[in-house]
Amino acid sequence: KVAQILSTIPEALPQEYVAELAQLQANAPSMGWAFVKRRMATELGPDWQARFARFDKEAAAAASLGQVHAARSHDGRELACKLQYPDMRSAVEADLKQLRLIFSIYRRYDPAIQTSNIHAEIAARLREELDYIREAKHIALFRHMLKGVETVRVPDVRPELSTGRLLTMEWLTGDKMLAHKDDPLAVRNRLATAMFTAWWHPFSRFGVIHGDPQRGKDTGCDDGEGKPAGINLLDYGCIRIFPPSFVGGVVDLYRGLLNGDDDLVMRAYQVWGFKRLNRELIDALNIWARFIYGPLLDDRVRTIADGVKPSEYGRKQAFQVQQALKQRGPVTVPREFVFMDRAAIGLGAVFLHLAAELNFHRLFNEAIERFSVEQVAARQAAALTAAALKPSAG
Repeated sequence: KVAQILSTIPEALPQEYVAELAQLQANAPSMGWAFVKRRMATELGPDWQARFARFDKEAAAAASLGQVHAARSHDGRELACKLQYPDMRSAVEADLKQLRLIFSIYRRYDPAIQTSNIHAEIAARLREELDYIREAKHIALFRHMLKGVETVRVPDVRPELSTGRLLTMEWLTGDKMLAHKDDPLAVRNRLATAMFTAWWHPFSRFGVIHGDPQRGKDTGCDDGEGKPAGINLLDYGCIRIFPPSFVGGVVDLYRGLLNGDDDLVMRAYQVWGFKRLNRELIDALNIWARFIYGPLLDDRVRTIADGVKPSEYGRKQAFQVQQALKQRGPVTVPREFVFMDRAAIGLGAVFLHLAAELNFHRLFNEAIERFSVEQVAARQAAALTAAALKPSAG
């Protein structure tokens, strides 16, 4: 997971490292055919091959928790079968123990940030990623939330060919996001706008985020001329469902920063769960907030980095926050903040790679038009009922 995140940040590492780590987005070492047959028989029974018209022996993609095989149903539909590696629960629990050890060492030399909530949130999301039945419900949730959004395609699940460790979906054709980094600006802007919609529409209206936006996601090429008309949104393991009040805090912080309303800014941090707030701590938190919200506060067409070298984007602010918290901390990061921040950085990395030029301010204000916490709560309740889902743990 760490390698996946590092590979999404432009120029964070030497290019030869990025090329290798980028493979972990969808090209990790895969299980062999004999292994796959045993795993499929465990999930669908000994006659599992008879349930498909075709099942490719070679994996089309492999990542951290499982691999995907292309297949065809008897009704002629192309399928993607996501098969989890064996005994992943034990592997994840072992990794979480190692992560706790790493955090404990980190706290000894830099106690500015308390990491207990960070570990708890990562643990909860990773354990959810192991549950493919829940992921199928996440897909149903996103199909409900993005219904009518033509620029974002969400796959349909085949429940009769799915289990807790096998997820069979329709195959969505497309090519990698980075394949379009040298396309005309209009194409790159169209893709970036679709990505913005795929992320902010569910969050601002339903309080749900896709916690793993990344440049490894596929793009749809279905405008009839081989040009991407939008994106295929893939991989629904890491989904975060927020209390509607948290969404209200995000909007309040934006409006507080935009209008210089210090009381609204403080209220936003309080709603998020930050404790022992004072003027100095808020000033430190605002360094990062102004960096994340910067493009949304700026009412003009711009790139996400706006002239800053990709390799330097965010580094100055991160250093300033770290130094400020060393003096004024420690601060305990609220659980909800963890994947919100990670997803925002991942989304920004997509915009960086595409070098999109958009008015992010106007896109965001369209997303929060007529916003209210009560509306988010009502929409969220209806969407979760439609998808037979419960809110995220914690």
